[in-house]
Amino acid sequence: MLVPVTMDDPDPVWVALSGVSVILSLVVVVLGVRVAVTRTFPAFWVRVARLTTRQRGQPVRRGGFLALLGAGLLVQQAPLLLPVPLAVGRALFALALLLLVGAVGWFALLRR
Repeated sequence: MLVPVTMDDPDPVWVALSGVSVILSLVVVVLGVRVAVTRTFPAFWVRVARLTTRQRGQPVRRGGFLALLGAGLLVQQAPLLLPVPLAVGRALFALALLLLVGAVGWFALLRR
């Protein structure tokens, strides 16, 4: 049975891509928090990324960067999936930019 499509309906491909982006950003947040809190890299990360000895000594720096970056991506996708007022959407976009700048600052300034 065919359902009529109106101009107000979102594109299903766009909704699917946004859903995948939300899932990936949640994975990045969880992985970043895990690395920052436990101060160890997962074994698969060390094998795949081929981290040097110097890079292996910086789990808090890299984990915090990933957690902030994933949070920024997650906040950015919220207005696309949920109906929010324009002012809230702009505030969430500003928050996403602040999280991105915070992630870059965290990575650049946190040295050991």
